[in-house]
Amino acid sequence: MVDYATNSRAAARARRREAAEVASFVRRLDWILIGSVAVLVGYGLWAIAGITRHDVAGNQGYYLTRQSVYVVIGVLGLLVAALIDPDLYRTRWRLIFGGTCGMIALVLLAGPIRGSRRWLDLGFFRFQPSEFGKVLFVLALAGFLAERSRRLNEVRTTLTMLGLAAIPIFLVFLQPDFGSALVYCAAVGAVLFVAGTPWTHIAAIAAGVVALAVLVLGALPAAGVPILKDYQQQRLTSFLNPSHDPGGTTYNITQSKNAIGAGQLRGRGVDNATQTTLNFLPEHHTDFVFASLAEERGFVGAALLLMLYLLVVWRGLRIVTLARDPFSAIVAGGLMFALLFQIFVNVGMTMGIAPITGIPLPFVSVGGSSMIANLIAIGILLSIHVRARRRR
Repeated sequence: MVDYATNSRAAARARRREAAEVASFVRRLDWILIGSVAVLVGYGLWAIAGITRHDVAGNQGYYLTRQSVYVVIGVLGLLVAALIDPDLYRTRWRLIFGGTCGMIALVLLAGPIRGSRRWLDLGFFRFQPSEFGKVLFVLALAGFLAERSRRLNEVRTTLTMLGLAAIPIFLVFLQPDFGSALVYCAAVGAVLFVAGTPWTHIAAIAAGVVALAVLVLGALPAAGVPILKDYQQQRLTSFLNPSHDPGGTTYNITQSKNAIGAGQLRGRGVDNATQTTLNFLPEHHTDFVFASLAEERGFVGAALLLMLYLLVVWRGLRIVTLARDPFSAIVAGGLMFALLFQIFVNVGMTMGIAPITGIPLPFVSVGGSSMIANLIAIGILLSIHVRARRRR
């Protein structure tokens, strides 16, 4: 009888301890980040509902339903990522890096879909490994740099990291997915900066990137040795002269700027947004979704979206400062800068101030891979925040 009472009291204490740990975990979550992402995703779904209303005859909610399913899957991924201690990624960065490269390389062996090799078709789900690679890539590089935190001043460390980073970047470029390759490059700069790599190394890398851009976009094509495909070359250079060939190479930029201008202050509404509903604006639910939003909801709607992004970025950068260890700080910095880079390039290309690269607008553009990967990234940030608060 005594043993039974003792066991009952021990079990009760264990249950109370577990309940206290769960309550403590919930309290330490960054609820401002969670709330801002929730509002951002909801706003994106509302925007997609209007933008794609006339895209599929007889089924106005086709894209909205698909996007909602992706959101549900992404939220589940966010919850799982928030529960995992980031230290697990740090100790397994080699496995993560090898898996990322293998997954991206597998795309090159699969048959082309829609004219390019970017997707893996599993039958029930078709996804882009390069989108998930944006998250895994940062985790792997952060693990490498954290492992060599006392040798960051050595040129060898920087060169080795660049050599590792070049492998998945090159594989993504071969798909071809030039936009994602640019995001990977931006993430490299971010993790080096947050890790504390000497400025001389970063300046040398920046100079090398500029020299490479001049060669790829100017010197080599002039010499008859093009590196990029014709359409990629035109996309990257046409924004510098948007009035050239408005019916051809600069058609997308011209129609996008027309859509944004037509929205004015409050927008033209769903039914009167002719650039979107009459398909003058190509890819209006993916690459140029911001232009469609601006046409339908005007400056007010576009500004609200940008303010939500600003709130998410602010909370993400705050997590960088609270991280418990260098690895967590590097991961948070890399993920947030990659997100910020995608927002800037996508919005900038719709306004003609950035080249058209095919980068989706996070949490808004229709696409399962991007939505799920970005929500998983938010889950990792929440995990870092929870562990940081507990240590403090």
